[in-house]
Amino acid sequence: MIRKDIFIGMFVGLIANAIGLILAATFLGGRDDFTTVIKNAASEGFLGKLISLGAILNLAAFFIFIRKKQDYRARGVLLITVFIAVFTFVFKLF
Repeated sequence: MIRKDIFIGMFVGLIANAIGLILAATFLGGRDDFTTVIKNAASEGFLGKLISLGAILNLAAFFIFIRKKQDYRARGVLLITVFIAVFTFVFKLF
């Protein structure tokens, strides 16, 4: 049961980050479509920042799970958030 809740939290964290990335790219990209914004962000070196902006929705998911007293699901969201932070750090180095 505990593992299942952690994996559900991880899945929710990934989905929240993906939706946040799409929203950030849409709002900050102006009139360009999503793929063009991602390609431009990668070529100009701010893709990591865009991914980090997408992780803001994980904060909302985390607090919703905490408020509902679903601590293990909140732990899964936190794990994904830490993974995304490490990924963007490594991505920025290389």
